[in-house]
Amino acid sequence: MKRQFKTIVTIALIFTSTSIFAQDGSVRTVFKRGVMTSGGYGAVTNQFTTIRGKYANIASLYGGWFINHRFMIGAAMGSTTNNIHVPQQYSADPVRDLSYEYGHFGLMTEYVIGSDQPIHLVVNLMTGAGFTLQYERSGYHNSGYQDDVHDQNWFFVAEPGVQLEMNLFKWMRLSPGVSYRRSFGSNGSGLDDKDISAVSYNATLKFGKF
Repeated sequence: MKRQFKTIVTIALIFTSTSIFAQDGSVRTVFKRGVMTSGGYGAVTNQFTTIRGKYANIASLYGGWFINHRFMIGAAMGSTTNNIHVPQQYSADPVRDLSYEYGHFGLMTEYVIGSDQPIHLVVNLMTGAGFTLQYERSGYHNSGYQDDVHDQNWFFVAEPGVQLEMNLFKWMRLSPGVSYRRSFGSNGSGLDDKDISAVSYNATLKFGKF
């Protein structure tokens, strides 16, 4: 009985080994064989979110090295573009009409699932420095800023997100998505972590070699 069992095991091992080598003439390993390819792309994105419960529009740029059609590592930066009124009780200068500004910059990473498919998913993460300040805005239709700023406030920010990406052309992609911004250590006047942390909806265009 033992001899028959050993014979069966031996035959099974030989058959399994032969099958593995017969597939492509080599043993398959945990890490995929083949030449790693890379490219790169840049993105312009507009985020629709809130700060202190008020609408905030954030325009951002990011981009970097795209490795093996899966993983992008690079940098990102962005800031608010609209007027976010500072309540008088939090104003650094109550006699003036001040507005909040929010901005961030840091490391940007993206993992693309099925990059060669016309429609696919992307998960991303921005981590880095965030800041807020108060400034006097000349008007809703004028992007001019005064030289003086008040209540500068720095903190750590992390923003994970997901996108539904569409390949419009070989060199251009449209990626609407949603993310959650979380700040750590904000102590601006009227702006603690819960005031800055919020969900963001975004529309992104990417250009480059994918």
